[in-house]
Amino acid sequence: MTKTPMTLRGADLLREELRRRKSEDRPRIIAAVEEGRSHGDLKENAEYHAAREQHGFNEGRITEIEAKLSNAQIIDPLALARNGKVMFGVTVDLTDVDTDENLRYQIVGEDEADIKANRISVNSPIARALIGKTEGDAVGVATPKGTRELEIVAVHYL
Repeated sequence: MTKTPMTLRGADLLREELRRRKSEDRPRIIAAVEEGRSHGDLKENAEYHAAREQHGFNEGRITEIEAKLSNAQIIDPLALARNGKVMFGVTVDLTDVDTDENLRYQIVGEDEADIKANRISVNSPIARALIGKTEGDAVGVATPKGTRELEIVAVHYL
């Protein structure tokens, strides 16, 4: 089975969500199911059906998180060799050659990606173009608006 790369931060966030779902959400949802069950006729009991649906979703998410953590290859960016090379977990400062726009992205696992927080998936077109390159390199990235020319200004191991 292939391992899925994940940053230490991403693994910690998933572990915390798993802890919360098991120790806080699960007991609360089970209590809601029991409460709904105590109201009698289950066929027309909306509270009961809503609680059962919530229970199924929560248990599914617990299973999903456990699977992701068991298949994770956790990479700590602080432990990487600082050789100026772009690899999983690093933060990259870029300049768009055409617009002089400055960009900063951290390359993370698929589940950790959040463009609003400047974290892009290792499987994204930008990350795929950057992996293996070094400071000073320029790369062409195919985007829906056409090819963008990005120059790697700095690589940070944060």
